[in-house]
Amino acid sequence: MDRLEGFPASLSHPSGYYLMNKSRMVRAEHRAALLFLLPNIIGFLIFSLIPTVSSFALSFVDWGLLDKPSFTGLANYRELLKDSIFWLTLKNTALYSFVKVPLNLVLSLLLAILLNKQLRGRNFFRAIAFLPSVCSSVAVALIWAPLLESSNNGLINHMLSFFGIDAIPFLVSPAWAMPSVIFVGLWKELGYFMVIFLAGLQGISRSYYEAASIDGANARTVFFNVTLPLISPTTFFALTTSLIGSFQIFDLTSVLTKGGPANATNTLVMYIYQNGFQFFRMGYASALSLILFVAIFIITLVQNHYSDKWVFN
Repeated sequence: MDRLEGFPASLSHPSGYYLMNKSRMVRAEHRAALLFLLPNIIGFLIFSLIPTVSSFALSFVDWGLLDKPSFTGLANYRELLKDSIFWLTLKNTALYSFVKVPLNLVLSLLLAILLNKQLRGRNFFRAIAFLPSVCSSVAVALIWAPLLESSNNGLINHMLSFFGIDAIPFLVSPAWAMPSVIFVGLWKELGYFMVIFLAGLQGISRSYYEAASIDGANARTVFFNVTLPLISPTTFFALTTSLIGSFQIFDLTSVLTKGGPANATNTLVMYIYQNGFQFFRMGYASALSLILFVAIFIITLVQNHYSDKWVFN
């Protein structure tokens, strides 16, 4: 008989049953995967997508939280272009990001290279370096605020006084406030990116270094022609995440300087907070947040576009 009586031709052969069972298994796996993904999907919808769409809609209205929103069209964006404080906060955010991020990457890479060597107490020093990144930004700011106090009561200025150096106005001078915030940001994040680079360095096969040694390459040549190209994916990840995080700086400046002095450390996220929850201008705050989103999106696109030129997989 060509096929079992009463069964379709596709099922009369053992392979037919196998295909049917495999199809059922695939559908069951898809349902199980969806079930596991559902909490993340719901969280993304509630805490990311819906607020983002709502923020975009609010950027076209005038709303003081307690009154009824009124549609104003592009009025918030027109005001934004004339707002000198907005441009100052954008400049401060860019200054913080484009100074701190390169320093962060270079110093954390050098620290990772140092602690990747066979040193005595290496694990202890790794733990000490990583410890600040475990603390919250608020806790870090609360630790450094008294240390950077401008009078001689501050520990750093008190130590400088022994060398005859006058007290430095770390947090109350427009010239010193932003460098102080950058320093504290570096201190907090250095250990985290050190660990990222350590993972990248330990993923490099020793055979590359052995081949370079046989060819007579010196330490400088090995670093620039072997190590850096092979950790370029790690560098790209660190660069992208560090830059995005820096554009969202808020906690450190809020606690250390409250955006002062004279808005010298006022950042875009802080200005969004001030307009939304201090001045009760939710529409204008939403327009500012959209500008922040566009800025981060463009920077990320540019990084991805040029990554093919220096990132080697």
